[in-house]
Amino acid sequence: MTDKATDQNALKKAVAAKALEYVQDGMKLGLGSGSTAEIFLDLLAPRVRGGLKLLCVPTSERTAAHARKLGITLSHLDELAPLDLTIDGADEADRDLNLIKGGGGMLLREKIVAASSKSMLVIADESKLVARLGKFPLPIEVIAFGHKSTAARLQAAFAALGYADVPMTLRHKDGECFMTDSGCVIYDCAFGQIADAPKLATAIQAVPGVVEHGLFIGIAKTLLIASPGEVEVIR
Repeated sequence: MTDKATDQNALKKAVAAKALEYVQDGMKLGLGSGSTAEIFLDLLAPRVRGGLKLLCVPTSERTAAHARKLGITLSHLDELAPLDLTIDGADEADRDLNLIKGGGGMLLREKIVAASSKSMLVIADESKLVARLGKFPLPIEVIAFGHKSTAARLQAAFAALGYADVPMTLRHKDGECFMTDSGCVIYDCAFGQIADAPKLATAIQAVPGVVEHGLFIGIAKTLLIASPGEVEVIR
């Protein structure tokens, strides 16, 4: 592991440790997906073994498997909603608490769980904090049926908002087309910079064939950002 990767891992551990302060006994807790969220689970597990009582809802099959391995009690969203809190990571975040998520392909379930929670706490290292969203390619989850036609409609919607010729890449993994936990495909859209995230989110959601997009607007309530020596709290 390089020094840079080691430093980033240390920041992820620091912000995950800070997030533990927001977890209270008896909570109904949404468990996010991704590397920082998994570190949070690793730190949460000893508290659970020590007697902390939680009922948790995972946002992905991978998170569910990791939580079970750690002895964290899981339940179904429909049995627990509304949740008290969801703790999740982000691929990008700005200071208005707008996010891009979905780099791991779990954006649909992540958004459902977050929207079913009284509060969403986002944990990330300083590399994820940006002045304006868009450098990280925006994931858009679409129905597999006719997905190329959906992609063409998306391009037209982008152009109507002034985003001409946005590079769109159908996501692959291990040489195969990537399929989400819900059986859909993902297009990663490289905007470079998004001028108006709420307006773009509305336009994407109106395209037939789109299941969900990775813009989380007005969902997060608190953002924890770790930098060397401190964890900043943004509300």
